Amino acid sequence: MDLHLIPSAVPSSEERAAIDAALGTCAADRQWLLPALHAAQERAGWISEGALNYICERLSVPPADAYGVASFYALFAMAKRPRAVAHVCDDIACRVNGAEALCGALEARLGKPGEPLPGASATWLRSPCQGHCERGPVALVQIAGPNPVNTTVTAATIESILGSLAGSTFEPRATSQPPSRVRATAGQANNGEGDSWIAAPQTTVPEWRPGLRLLRRVGVVDPASLDDYRAHGGYAALRRALDVGPEGVLREITESRLLGRGGAAFPTGRKWEAVAHAAVRPHYLICNADESEPGTFKDRVLMEEDPFALIEAMTIAGYATGCETGYVYIRAEYPRATSRLAHAIERARLRGLLGDDVMGAGVRFDIQIRRGAGAYICGEETALFNSIEGKRGEPRNKPPFPVQAGLFGKPTVINSVETLANVLDIVSQGGPAFSRIGTAASSGTKLFCVSGCVERPGVYEVNFGALLGDLIEFAGGVRGGRRLQAVLLGGAAGVFVTPDELGMPLTFEGTRAQGAALGSGVVMVFDDSIDLGDIVHRIAAFFREESCGQCVPCRVGTIRQEELVHRLRAGAPMGSAAAELALLDDLAGAMRDASICGLGQTASGAIQTAMRKLGVFGATKS
Repeated sequence: MDLHLIPSAVPSSEERAAIDAALGTCAADRQWLLPALHAAQERAGWISEGALNYICERLSVPPADAYGVASFYALFAMAKRPRAVAHVCDDIACRVNGAEALCGALEARLGKPGEPLPGASATWLRSPCQGHCERGPVALVQIAGPNPVNTTVTAATIESILGSLAGSTFEPRATSQPPSRVRATAGQANNGEGDSWIAAPQTTVPEWRPGLRLLRRVGVVDPASLDDYRAHGGYAALRRALDVGPEGVLREITESRLLGRGGAAFPTGRKWEAVAHAAVRPHYLICNADESEPGTFKDRVLMEEDPFALIEAMTIAGYATGCETGYVYIRAEYPRATSRLAHAIERARLRGLLGDDVMGAGVRFDIQIRRGAGAYICGEETALFNSIEGKRGEPRNKPPFPVQAGLFGKPTVINSVETLANVLDIVSQGGPAFSRIGTAASSGTKLFCVSGCVERPGVYEVNFGALLGDLIEFAGGVRGGRRLQAVLLGGAAGVFVTPDELGMPLTFEGTRAQGAALGSGVVMVFDDSIDLGDIVHRIAAFFREESCGQCVPCRVGTIRQEELVHRLRAGAPMGSAAAELALLDDLAGAMRDASICGLGQTASGAIQTAMRKLGVFGATKS
């Protein structure tokens, strides 16, 4: 192939060494493009033309293609910048906890985003949601070099950010566990001020508040110890799966009536059966851990605190559906989860729980990790396929659907972390037993990410059927005893609900009946001190920034939508607020009907409901 390399662009010796270490002896295949780009960035702090040339030579990828991929991702730098960068989240959950004031203070003291800090080889940038919403404000600190640093600073201050940029670390403070809750381990770097709360079993509880299932090992089992995991029931589900065989596992999953927990709520059994019975080979399994919906962090907690459970569940899924290779596609903003998963995979391989002969049963299955690089759109399943394949993370038209032609054009199972976490109990206890939990149309338990203006933000597990108001009270209620103004249900792609709607049952069917959706499980609470106009403006900016730009309805619609919200925010509407709302309805209809993927289709829901139901910007309430 004539690659037409960039003239006179030569990699430095350190860039070459880092890329060689990442690629090893792998064949020239563009599926390794993303790992190679990460290696170059983490060594030098940016992706130079020389590094890009060398990657293209190694993988036989034209530089124009590689540049198009690298420039697609927000965390890759295509121009030289300081080696140390703090990505400071200014998204909706962190805004509620002072992120905008933090960014203002950083700018006043250190200069505008992207400018090198005075006298230091460091800078800071604004960032969308980083998935640590219960401990905001948050900053992802990256320091390039021979031993690159990727660390998360929670409950961030100027001092803690500067300390991390200088190489300091912040360990969680030692605390005793409260009697009725388990305190989750804090983020990779934490000053101890923003710990996460996770609902724990209690002796007498309402039926909607269960003994923990998905979270029962969190805070109990050492996430680095395979022996500790097995001592708490780990790998019993895989042993039973091998006993009942692939068809037996498929039957249990189907009878459980498990619906996907990533937002689409597709029946998991139907998806698995379609791939298992597909004649085309090979089959692939993907765990979608690109948890990028603002306000969502449940999958991060599962991966950080119970990584072996995800490995075991993926092994069962691969066995049942005839997949020999699985991928965990995880967002780059989760350094601790990535590290713990990599360790768990290595330990499982060493103990014969992954590889060519799983548990001595002649079953072949192994797992690879692929890190994203800052692109919300890669949470969409077909965009994720393109990203793993070394292409721009843009969605594909459907059909064909992933079960027919997914990753590398082959039948593919793709599930979220939470969906897979349910597999262990289903296989161990049987599908019918699982189906009796919750409601007839929403079986099992559900993880909710409660954040914003509540006393105890964190991940909470409840049976389907709990009421929204009960969940908020379980999280301690509105902090400081202030008045509840609104709740954002489902994240930026969700809808606002009013205090009058707290009796809404948290089920797929219950929320749908009230014009809402569970989405990814976000429950973000806003008290009467919060400027909802600012929150709505940030949501509009988020979708404009995150649109991949592939299709016109979304590319143009999200821009026009942000312009509309900006006019209203500035008090300068075209005509009246009612006229702007009518225009927003038109934009939303065009995006919903004609966008390729769910980003454009859901980009207006929260904004429309804020205006119609809450009267934000002076629009008339419906």
